[in-house]
Amino acid sequence: MNDHAPNMRPVIRQLDEAAANRIAAGEVVERPASAVKELVENALDAGARRIDVAIARGGKALIRVSDDGCGMTAEDLPLALSRHATSKIDGSDLLDIRSFGFRGEALPSLGAVGRLTLTSRAPGFEAAQISVAAGRLSPVRPAAGNRGTVVELRDLFFATPARLKFLRSERAETQAVAEVIRRLAMAEPFVGFTLTDEEEGRLLFRADAEQGELFGALQTRLARVMGHEFIENALPIDAERDGLGLTGFAALPTYSRGAAVAQHLFVNGRPVRDKLLTGALRAGYMDVLAQGRHPAAVLYLACDPHSVDVNVHPAKAEVRFREPDIARGLVVSALRHALAGAGHRSSSTVGTAALAVARPEPARPYQASSAPARPSAAALATGLALQAPAFPAPGFAEAPTARVEPEPEAAAEDAPLGAARAQLHENWIIAQTATGIVIVDQHAAHERLVYERLKAQAEANGIATQALLVPEIVELSDADAQRILSIADDLARLGLVIEPFGGGAVAVREVPALVRRLDAARLIRDILDDLADQGASDRLQARVDAVLSSMACHGSVRSGRRMSGDEMNALLREMERTPKSGQCNHGRPTWIELKLGDIERLFGR
Repeated sequence: MNDHAPNMRPVIRQLDEAAANRIAAGEVVERPASAVKELVENALDAGARRIDVAIARGGKALIRVSDDGCGMTAEDLPLALSRHATSKIDGSDLLDIRSFGFRGEALPSLGAVGRLTLTSRAPGFEAAQISVAAGRLSPVRPAAGNRGTVVELRDLFFATPARLKFLRSERAETQAVAEVIRRLAMAEPFVGFTLTDEEEGRLLFRADAEQGELFGALQTRLARVMGHEFIENALPIDAERDGLGLTGFAALPTYSRGAAVAQHLFVNGRPVRDKLLTGALRAGYMDVLAQGRHPAAVLYLACDPHSVDVNVHPAKAEVRFREPDIARGLVVSALRHALAGAGHRSSSTVGTAALAVARPEPARPYQASSAPARPSAAALATGLALQAPAFPAPGFAEAPTARVEPEPEAAAEDAPLGAARAQLHENWIIAQTATGIVIVDQHAAHERLVYERLKAQAEANGIATQALLVPEIVELSDADAQRILSIADDLARLGLVIEPFGGGAVAVREVPALVRRLDAARLIRDILDDLADQGASDRLQARVDAVLSSMACHGSVRSGRRMSGDEMNALLREMERTPKSGQCNHGRPTWIELKLGDIERLFGR
């Protein structure tokens, strides 16, 4: 029944196959990039070692994917274009998924909304071709072709023109296609990829198949896709826990981005966008990133296929773990361990940025002058004496903003952060290394040292708590009360002691003594939101760390304090021993290095 005909009983009808395919295409193929993803994944499942992709008008007019995989016979082609037909699984175990595709929906969905031509040749067979347009299948016919498959899709969404209105500009769609190719290239380093814009005759992306062992090939492929700067400033990740393995690379905190565009996560080789893993990545970088910055990382999680469900969404971009806490804990602990092991390391791009602003002034045009072209001998002697005086010249006093220390021992220059030479403006320590100079922000560096010391003390001795004179009662639903009480032990270790109070209420008995004016009810509800969204929460830990950070800020060496040479060298040596000392508590770098070669280029040498 409906508003137009309230007395008419609706009739249940069986949709025809063409309509069903168009509906399925709406779930599988959202835009040209989705079609490219499905076709390239099919090529990878076919064992291809080279995949060439060509597009026109952002993929709206043409998508062609050519591979050198196992190919198909003439008898296979009609079956490949029928719904729910696949060679990836036999249907007996939907959890044992070891391929990219398995649903058997991509090709018939694409053929329902566009003009699809499939040309393939299997070893030992002749090549054959089949076409489908808006769901109408043509007969199989002989064709010419090498081993492998060529899938050509033209006029995407011509059968569903309303979908065309929701597509973005051709440039945006091209960028989306390129991003899909890059992500799949990171997943398969031993496969070569090319992406070409046929309309403009331009090569958009190329990555030749890598050689060697897996980790080395992966590093080379990531350098091609992400850039050499990422690899130079990334930490290798290799950890395992309870049957789950985690490998990849995570960038230093000072090599961060303004958006989460450099975060790539893979589960059993499949690119995914999973909230659980994204939240774990963010938690791993907690308290080392500046506000509004995002980490850069490429992480590969490997596990038994039965431990993860990839059949969550037709696009297969989401996964569900059987034991999500283990997966999240592995990512967080591996990242924190790697960042702690990095010690004082800071991104090389910080020094590059500093050199970029230190441009020499342009040479002034020559102007004729009546002054003598050659100074007198007395003038030369005076000039040389002022450039490098052996003793302080009469009438000259030491500048109040620069303090020069005696020449250090040569052994100190071999240390990673070198030997302190001077203090400028009572805030910047200038150290000399074997290959250049290091500039240290004394306040930011000491702030991180004190902060790490306070965190170690709090972890060793526990967080001091303060009992409330009158317990605070927080009314919750029964489900929320059970959820928050399930992590009561974890909250207690951070100083928040809660217990059931009957029904859906919980009582807050103790709060962290460090955190003043704590709104316990609001904090608990925020934690519950995190648990519902990500399966875990770091809010209370972040509150405690924020207090420790503030204490470290007030207890560290202030800007404007003069330091002796021994104090400056002691600070440098402690930075080399302290985890995460490459950035302050707010995520800013604590030091930068300028290489001698770069400095010489500034002066045109």
